[in-house]
Amino acid sequence: MKVLITGGAGFIGGTIAGQLLAGGHEVVVLDDLDPAAHAGLPEGLHAAARYVWGDVRDPEPWPDLLRGVDAVCHQAAKVGLGVNFADVVAYTSRNDLGTAVMLQALHHHGFHGRLVLASSMVVYGEGRYRCAHHGLVRPGPRREADLVAGRYEPPCPACGDALVAEAVPEHHWLDPRNVYATGKLAQEGLCAAYAREHPGCSVTALRYHNVYGPGMPRDTPYAGVASLFRSAYERGETPSVFEDGGQTRDFVHVADIARANVLALTKPEPAEGAFNVCSGTPHTILDMAAALRPVGAPDPQVVGRYRLGDVRHVFADPSHAAELLGFRAQVSFADGMREFSTAPLRAAAGPFPAFERRWPD
Repeated sequence: MKVLITGGAGFIGGTIAGQLLAGGHEVVVLDDLDPAAHAGLPEGLHAAARYVWGDVRDPEPWPDLLRGVDAVCHQAAKVGLGVNFADVVAYTSRNDLGTAVMLQALHHHGFHGRLVLASSMVVYGEGRYRCAHHGLVRPGPRREADLVAGRYEPPCPACGDALVAEAVPEHHWLDPRNVYATGKLAQEGLCAAYAREHPGCSVTALRYHNVYGPGMPRDTPYAGVASLFRSAYERGETPSVFEDGGQTRDFVHVADIARANVLALTKPEPAEGAFNVCSGTPHTILDMAAALRPVGAPDPQVVGRYRLGDVRHVFADPSHAAELLGFRAQVSFADGMREFSTAPLRAAAGPFPAFERRWPD
């Protein structure tokens, strides 16, 4: 099989490329080496893959890229919450416009193969909550006054009582609460619309939970929280844990994320629709910070700060992916964090290659 991976020189995309090549598949990569995630040409590129240095928003390279391609794995994205709302144009351009340009190119090419999209658990917003009196409820956005006062748990919208968080299934309501999340949901919709108008095309949207592992980008505003904590410890600093550290997430190793993509691309029958890609075992942010702490380092510092775009609890039900995709996470939290605590982060092997054109954000 010949697979095109957008963003295939990145943290997740590069791991997918390695697993596909190990399985005997042909890989073509399109990547713009966004300086927010890359300091230059990254280490660890795969000699057997073909790399094209370009932007998904540029229509020019697409006809050549798609020649002979059986499946597309769309990983290219600007990730994280960013610095503030001023990032809205960059996120919308890179993620939503980029996906639209790709789909237009697929349309002109007459592509009817498999399309695997890197989506995210952020489309759920707050996770799934149950009230002892009102059953399953949908809490509203957390109020800044509550966060300032240290009231981090969302209350029942009907009675104000405490709620119990539950694992989120794929059919749960969707409630994106920041720019990145809104764009991810738009990407799911755009890809689904393409599939409806192109019989034979199947779309698998993989809703990644909190990804970590070797090769993560270093300390940038766009890196994941695991990378931020790992970078702080590497500098000899104590990481700052927002709120009270009790926020619950599902941390999933990049090797498992890549394996879910390979299954979606190569299993005999396509698995259409959205799937949680998670471990099924939630942990708090403070758990993760403690697991990464080097021997002798001080405990993580709980600082009580907050970001309005953050949610309190979101962790997932893995059963749908296990049943239809055949995916179960294999790397445990303890083993994965132990490896990650000393694993190398993303480093440059050389300067940026020559680009014919770079898109302004």
